[in-house]
Amino acid sequence: MKRYKIIFKYDGSSFYGFQTQKNKRCVESEIDKVLSKINNKNTHIVACSRTDKGVHALGQVGHVDLDTDILPHKLKHALNSYLPDDIYVTEVEEVNENFHSRYDAIEKTYKYYINLAEYNPMQRNYIFQYNYKLDIEAMRNAGKYLIGEHDFRSFATDSKDKNCNRTISYFNIKEDNNILEITFTGNGFLRYQIRNMIGILIWIGQNKMEPDNIKKIIEDKDRSKFGKCAPACGLYLVNIKYNNK
Repeated sequence: MKRYKIIFKYDGSSFYGFQTQKNKRCVESEIDKVLSKINNKNTHIVACSRTDKGVHALGQVGHVDLDTDILPHKLKHALNSYLPDDIYVTEVEEVNENFHSRYDAIEKTYKYYINLAEYNPMQRNYIFQYNYKLDIEAMRNAGKYLIGEHDFRSFATDSKDKNCNRTISYFNIKEDNNILEITFTGNGFLRYQIRNMIGILIWIGQNKMEPDNIKKIIEDKDRSKFGKCAPACGLYLVNIKYNNK
């Protein structure tokens, strides 16, 4: 038996999220079907992140154990030959049997895109169509308070009795041709955390709240009080970092 690390991307717009759900089209189940065919028995990929319905990935990572002895480049070719057009494997590597795609990850980077210009129907599944101007400098100032280790309970869903401490090491906003690109890098993120943080940043960008109010939101640890969750369509899992594994 050999273990393989698989890096892949997908267009999340027609999937009901990553994790397999009964009678739903999900990324995980599509990949498992192909792996089972290649391995001649039921086979399951273990992915680093379980993205939600409508969320995209450019650098999702998973690992799988195969009885079939196959070279990495041939496994990549076989996967891409059978997978649907909205999933694509970019890299396959044979790894040590101790490698774990989820538990060995030390850093994840996500990006979120917002269109500030007129509505564009061609982008609706890939960029949040906000279609109004925002105070970008206020959003940048607010984002600074999210950097560091915090209890992010105020930005989490289903956070009761959970450890919600996470560390955000990098935050940035840049604008190009009326498209905002918001980047978060951290050691992990809670369910809906990024989309909830984006919702608050948009609120601040509307000048409905001062940037330093982010500190109070974090301290209050109460999700019910603050903001709307931003739509899934603008969110991308971009990269997952490992310690030389």
